[in-house]
Amino acid sequence: MKRYKISLFIAAGLFAFQVNAQDKALVNNSGSPYAKLHSINMGDVTWTKGFWADRFKVATETMVPNMWAIYNDPKISHAFKNFEIAAGLDTGSHSGPSFHDGDYYKTLEAVASLYASTKDPKLLQMMDKAIVVIGKSQRADGYIYTKAMIEQRKTGANNQFQDRLSFEAYNIGHLMTAGCIHYRATGKTSLLDIAKKATEYLYNFYKTASPTLARNAICPSHYMGVVEMYRTTKDPRYLELAKHLIAIKGKIDDGTDDNQDRIPFLQQKKATGHAVRASYLYAGVADLYAETGNDSLMNSLNLMWNDVCSHKMYITGGLGSLYDGTSPDGTSYNPADVQKIHQAFGRDYQLPNFTAHNETCANIGNVLWNWRMLQITSDAKYADVMELALFNSVLSGISLDGKNFLYTNPLAQSNDLPFKQRWSKDRVPYIALSNCCPPNVVRTLAELNNYLYSVSDKGLYFNLYGGNSLSTRLADGTAISLKQETNYPWDGNIKVTLNKTGNKPYGLYFRIPGWANGAKIMVNGKAFETLASPGTYAAVNRTWKAGDIVELVLPMEAQLIESNPLVEENRNQVAVKRGPVVYCLESKDFEGKSIFNAVIPSSIALKAIPTTIGGAAVMSLEGNAKLREKTDWTNTLYHPISKNNETTPIKLVPYFTWGNRGHSEMSVWLPLSR
Repeated sequence: MKRYKISLFIAAGLFAFQVNAQDKALVNNSGSPYAKLHSINMGDVTWTKGFWADRFKVATETMVPNMWAIYNDPKISHAFKNFEIAAGLDTGSHSGPSFHDGDYYKTLEAVASLYASTKDPKLLQMMDKAIVVIGKSQRADGYIYTKAMIEQRKTGANNQFQDRLSFEAYNIGHLMTAGCIHYRATGKTSLLDIAKKATEYLYNFYKTASPTLARNAICPSHYMGVVEMYRTTKDPRYLELAKHLIAIKGKIDDGTDDNQDRIPFLQQKKATGHAVRASYLYAGVADLYAETGNDSLMNSLNLMWNDVCSHKMYITGGLGSLYDGTSPDGTSYNPADVQKIHQAFGRDYQLPNFTAHNETCANIGNVLWNWRMLQITSDAKYADVMELALFNSVLSGISLDGKNFLYTNPLAQSNDLPFKQRWSKDRVPYIALSNCCPPNVVRTLAELNNYLYSVSDKGLYFNLYGGNSLSTRLADGTAISLKQETNYPWDGNIKVTLNKTGNKPYGLYFRIPGWANGAKIMVNGKAFETLASPGTYAAVNRTWKAGDIVELVLPMEAQLIESNPLVEENRNQVAVKRGPVVYCLESKDFEGKSIFNAVIPSSIALKAIPTTIGGAAVMSLEGNAKLREKTDWTNTLYHPISKNNETTPIKLVPYFTWGNRGHSEMSVWLPLSR
């Protein structure tokens, strides 16, 4: 890649570094030697019209302002008030979960990402005021964790990382990421300077900490964060720290699968434990591989990815099937060896529907991990998983109006469950016990335009589709701009018009999703003969000129999907998927009948019908299903099956829309009649 080097000296931060052609990317791998694809700059993509443009409009007008208000209101979250108290600007005690600092940093990152796209000066002012307070709350040695620092103001102690379940490093990890993104979006170093001091603190801490003390850092967002700090500052010590974090993983006598440190990372063969912590860990390892090319890291990542996608991932891209599981799989003869695991992957094929956990953060972790795997390999299968999670298990975590949230994302909901589940199955404005998911999903949607394209020495890659305009530079510095027009995911017609290009030949690489059999590409109205196999990037190479038009047609028919027969809960059932969108049957569309008595004929013909749910334009699927006779299951475990040839109209809606019309029952998997 040709480098455009500008020497910068940041007086406040006291560090110098070089800026590359795409140095303002969300994940800045412009100088990563082992990345095959490189990110484009924040702000290079502008949403225009279509599905994601509509979601971004909601993010701009509602999601981000609402989240900012929540995290700055002491009567709701107390997160910002904790910083004020830690800074000595107010009195009182810490309130809220220990990871509240990280929630605030995620919210700040969402605002910075929104600023990168909108350049709204009000957003800049909001961030500036908050960053001043955050800076004042930081200890002189760089340590920053309001829960401990508020107590230390009273006791005079200077302890840190004393709690085995500490979220100090997790919070600092999100500070690192927010600091880098704020700097790239605004050009200001105010938050980056705070993050740099915190990174210095971690570096010095880990140099001397024993493995036992060092393990007191769960949910490793700092693995991604410290690599991003290295990419921003070019300080080699930060890369050294990233390597060390992996090297010490599991080098303790009492590690747990809950924190992926029962055994050393490079010895792990299966994805185990807490799904959020695991996916964040794998994303951080992928970042480290992009800088080092360590084949052992890639080997472990491949093992984890194959295990998750073949055995442990829901059809929606959701991760973490169990509220609580056991490890190592309950196989020890000594019960004392068997550990309780929260938000667990579970065993292979253990994918319950009514009690599926699928924390929204784990589903976002799946996106973060697969984005990095895509960048280091250029393999389209990772973009397929990203897209699957984004359209289904990530979007389901937030209401269509952007104001209410789910912590868990089950694949079925019944009013007749004989127990009360831990988390609400109706979206709520604030999840008081653990509100980590809402700011996470808001920042993800605010940043989504950064995932659409990548560049390589070969040209431009189209990873995701949506109506937008792009203005960027290729790896050799060639300036290009284009416009993408599409109603994706509701139809598969994608039109790309080149508005500006250079005079050298290069390729446009269009992702052909794994479900898209028979995809076709036309250039200026004529069929272009290229390999357009599902699950690959189709290359269109030529010398381009302004005004050239490329049209991609992805056949988008509703498909009945069945699962591996080892997934016991899904035997003799089907799910419906059209393009990247998974569908469900909701009681709102099945009035007077139980959704659990609907039977899908294998020959069903489903017609796509435009509809509106919660103010959002979506596509429903309509057809005729069979209907079983209603059975009274009250105090009954088994019942003879009753035959019924009655048919009934059925309407399926996108899974991510369920619950947006009030409380309802829902199911993704439905009985099949062959």
